[in-house]
Amino acid sequence: MSSVGARVFVARLAGTAVFDPIGDEVGKVRDVVVLVRLKGAPRAVGLVVEVPGRRRVFLPLTRVTAVDAGQVISTGLVNMRRFEQRVSETLVMGELLDRTVELADGSGSARVEDVAIELQRNGDWLVTKVFVRRTDQRGGLLRRRGETLLMAVEDVVGLGRPTAAQGAQLLLAQYEDLKPADLADVLHDMGVTRRLEVATALDDERLADVLEELPEDDQVEILGGLERGRAADVLEAMQPDDAADLLGELSAEQAAELLSLMEPEEAKDVRRLLAYADNTAGGLMTTEPVILGPETSIAAALAHVRRQDLNPALASVVFVARPPLETPTGRYIGIVHLQRMLREPPHEAIGQIVDTDLEPVAVDAPLLTVTRQLATYNLLALPVVDEQRRLLGAVSVDDVLDHLLPDDWRETDDVHAGPPTRPTPVVRGRDGVHRG
Repeated sequence: MSSVGARVFVARLAGTAVFDPIGDEVGKVRDVVVLVRLKGAPRAVGLVVEVPGRRRVFLPLTRVTAVDAGQVISTGLVNMRRFEQRVSETLVMGELLDRTVELADGSGSARVEDVAIELQRNGDWLVTKVFVRRTDQRGGLLRRRGETLLMAVEDVVGLGRPTAAQGAQLLLAQYEDLKPADLADVLHDMGVTRRLEVATALDDERLADVLEELPEDDQVEILGGLERGRAADVLEAMQPDDAADLLGELSAEQAAELLSLMEPEEAKDVRRLLAYADNTAGGLMTTEPVILGPETSIAAALAHVRRQDLNPALASVVFVARPPLETPTGRYIGIVHLQRMLREPPHEAIGQIVDTDLEPVAVDAPLLTVTRQLATYNLLALPVVDEQRRLLGAVSVDDVLDHLLPDDWRETDDVHAGPPTRPTPVVRGRDGVHRG
């Protein structure tokens, strides 16, 4: 049991495993939910816990028997309904870190770097301490030279008031190891303003990867909040098919403006993809699969598919064509499967092991044809050619799934998709009301 007066710093708690009473891991802590009140210290009411399936659920602190920087022990009663933040609630990691506050003694401003919660005699967890770093008179953060202070919560002013421009570096440091899809989930759960602040703080490559995993509405909102030149840079860093899908959600004027700001070579591929209907092979394909000539050695081909920026589906095959090797290529020859390359001598040319039996699909082939072809031959990527049999790109299975699933599949709570493994428990809600 956590003892009265136990103090836990939230930034250190993030990522901590949550266990049930018999020692099975339930999930990991992603945030702490607090109620910031006009009078008195903010009260921590629960934890945001990420459970298998990347769903974030709410775990009331009344259902926590022990909490520290090493582990969290719960009663085992966890409501698996997806967490939805209420207007009165504030997320410590998502919203309080990097917030600028004023020191109550009038000595200046500081930026929040951590928050401590403590267990009270009545069983409540209150925010009692704030770890801050002083900022200079111009508001800039002195990362190395700024004085750090551990202050009582009543000695800072503005903890519950968001600043006009809140930083996001401390938050992103906590999430630097998350995969793009997981970080996209974090952003999706944030408020509009905070989401844009965090997205803006990401570098172009990371933001491009995250945008590809977000629902379309979030993509448009974030892109629209970026400076035009930055937005064009992020589009360049995205996969051409994803960039084309995103531009397709904008007005013709906005899309034309962003295309004009992109590098000509990058914009050319995107413009070509925008010309195809959404539910055709051309509308689904990417123009940047691995394409090599038949004389390329297996060793060199394996080096190409080891590229870190290549998604697993496109890394499963190499497409073989005559020069030029940029799309649209010379005449398409066939594909070489990764598994086949691993069984052959590294010095052998891929032209010797190319599979020429698999028929590519036409650029105007409908989604159903593409899906059947992938399923029939157990493929992760399928070549797309024009009437001259030039390779135009490849459709990967993940892009097909995106189009087959409902538009809101990223947001759907699938807790009731099948029979539960155990009865859904009744848990005490955030406001003390028992809920199913």
